[in-house]
Amino acid sequence: MAEMRFQTLEQLTDVAGRRVLVRVDYNVPIDDFGKIADDTRVRATLPTLTELLDGGARVIVMSHRGRPQGHDPALSLAVVAERLGVLLPHPVHFVADVAGPAAQAASLALAQGELLLIENLRFEAGEKRNDPAFAARLAALGDLYVNDAFGTAHRADASVVGVPGILPAYAGRLLEQELDALGQILGQPERPYWAVVGGAKVSDKVGLLRRLLELADGMAIGGGMANTFLAAQGIALGSSKVEPEAVAVAGEILQAAWQRGRPLLLPVDVVVASAFRADASWRIADTHQVAPGEMALDIGPESVKRYLAALAAARTVLWNGPMGVFEWEAFAGGTLAMARGLADLTARTVIGGGDSVAAVSKAGVTDRMAHVSTGGGATLEFLEGKPLPGVQALTRWGQAGGDA
Repeated sequence: MAEMRFQTLEQLTDVAGRRVLVRVDYNVPIDDFGKIADDTRVRATLPTLTELLDGGARVIVMSHRGRPQGHDPALSLAVVAERLGVLLPHPVHFVADVAGPAAQAASLALAQGELLLIENLRFEAGEKRNDPAFAARLAALGDLYVNDAFGTAHRADASVVGVPGILPAYAGRLLEQELDALGQILGQPERPYWAVVGGAKVSDKVGLLRRLLELADGMAIGGGMANTFLAAQGIALGSSKVEPEAVAVAGEILQAAWQRGRPLLLPVDVVVASAFRADASWRIADTHQVAPGEMALDIGPESVKRYLAALAAARTVLWNGPMGVFEWEAFAGGTLAMARGLADLTARTVIGGGDSVAAVSKAGVTDRMAHVSTGGGATLEFLEGKPLPGVQALTRWGQAGGDA
């Protein structure tokens, strides 16, 4: 953390009466009734918002939701404002404007300890383009800037890198917590340090896998990507999804792990189905006994047992990616068993964002993990060792010393 040299709320000591523009990540799922299906990302920002509001700040919150092409009422943030009004003991306002006259007027009308949520940033094309004029209009809404949106820290958007180029900038509590927890994984994790990596494709996580070869003491592989690793060992998996173009890369990673003396565990049994459907007939098969026409959609119970046995002595564990198609009950067993098994370990377990977060939530063990990241792509890029534009944008103020 120290070498990043950005300012946090510790340095922002007097916010009374000041307009504080806070970038958050409220890209939340909405159910069939138009309500927020999972408010984890909203709740994660409450420490920062509460601290600022309790200090007498006039807080203007900005976020994106979805990928609208222009104004799209279905992707409005009005539903989030409603939820914030329930979660916060402070007055919450919403304006159906992004950075125009209505938003400017609403920001100026705020009283101390009040919050304003402006409309979806991506309703304006200038957000994704990091348009300087749009960044300037956003910056005009506040006196200070706080980034508490780790989930978008890998994006060079106007609200992420443009505004902190104008206003004195600080990291919020959530962003600070994410960087600290994930930074420990990259820095000096307590060893033995194991990584559990799943997901559909090897090609999506080549950078992470190669990075973990350098950092981790061992790896366990699951999900669809395990099929490609098994194919690299010459194992036929029937009609299972395999990335032909990634087989050679998987082979290189296996060879590198062997040369370094790092265990890299692959499934020994899988749950195979007759078709890619939630209601398809299925059975548990040894990886060497998958019949033509069958496809592996989850790791099997013996694989889970072996993985958890190897992880028993770990002091640090990183989990990124599900073990199978866990959205379907018949093929969720491996993922849920791993989640519950990891929760039972004495190790410090960090959940690396994306589907893994949904998996530990589904397994009911979120509160038993050391850290559950709110980032998806940002988590992956940070763990790969890539610089995050949103964090880099804060460092110029850390080096300059800020204004507060």
